[in-house]
Amino acid sequence: MKTALLHYWMINMRGGENLLAELAEMYPDADIFTHACRPENMSAVFRKHRITESMVGRLPFARRCCQKYLCLMPLALRRWDLSGYDLIISSESGPVKGIRKPRNAYHLCYCHTPMRYLWDMYREYWNCAGPAEKLAMKLFTPYLRNYDLKSAECVDAFLANSEFVRARIRRIYRRDAVVVHPPVDTDFFQAGTGKREDYYLYAGQLTHYKRPDLAVRACCRLKRKLVVAGEGPMKKVLQKLAGGNVTFTGRVSAEELKRLYAGARALLFPGIEDFGIVPVEAQSAGTPVIALRAGGALESVIENETGLFFDTQSPEALAEAILHFESVSWDSALCRRQAGKFSREAFRKNFTLALKRLR
Repeated sequence: MKTALLHYWMINMRGGENLLAELAEMYPDADIFTHACRPENMSAVFRKHRITESMVGRLPFARRCCQKYLCLMPLALRRWDLSGYDLIISSESGPVKGIRKPRNAYHLCYCHTPMRYLWDMYREYWNCAGPAEKLAMKLFTPYLRNYDLKSAECVDAFLANSEFVRARIRRIYRRDAVVVHPPVDTDFFQAGTGKREDYYLYAGQLTHYKRPDLAVRACCRLKRKLVVAGEGPMKKVLQKLAGGNVTFTGRVSAEELKRLYAGARALLFPGIEDFGIVPVEAQSAGTPVIALRAGGALESVIENETGLFFDTQSPEALAEAILHFESVSWDSALCRRQAGKFSREAFRKNFTLALKRLR
């Protein structure tokens, strides 16, 4: 069976790219199609596969700011020749599912989320945009939304990375989806060792929708130590908010992240995520999670067993949750057991079963 793997862009190894790497190992003879690729930033897994870029990848600075060419992507991917492929698996949270599908091929779309900058989070992106970006959004959003809806009709079946995203797919595309949670390298993070230390941890990009400011404000309010691991456009703002109890590590290696997870009292997870790999990684290391009661965290964290939820996106609510957390004893073994449900092995099994059932 000749297989094609489609992914929106391959610029850095993040959640979507880790899932693509898992699929590449599951389908070792598959060819990969993407709008733009920076091989030096990608997993060694991809070196065994033929990678085809769309015309977008040849445009100036496309490999650094691929999103600037969103309006060209629907046209670019229609130029891919996928004749001869029996199975097409698209990994989408950017434009990639609207390909010309060969007549006898089966197209399965693994949807990380319908494009958030077109739909659920359009207003948030608008508020952070400059004048030129706002003009582009005004001009091209209606066209891209129409394209997105039309291309969803051409997919044979959808997989969603969470029940949260499944509900989005139903609402936006009027299609159902089977939930297959993404793979997490739980074995790697379970190997974390070291003494539990007296700090809380925020790990992830420092962008507005992830709300790292809530973690900083809550810990400053309570005078609790906080380690912020990650980079992003909010870093300078956060540093101004922070007191001496907050440490910014910048981007860290996987080994250092493993150590930080293992040493933290708890992971603070104040944003709304489609699924959220970070809470699973933390639980793999035996570390409980304090998360907003929203999004994919509701599927990975067991309340009062592997973590706590707070109900409103405010520093006051998070601070209250931290105080409650400190009054409870937590079992690291329960956290590790829960994380095991999202292992790479579990993903492979669930993905294969879903594909067989859908075809």
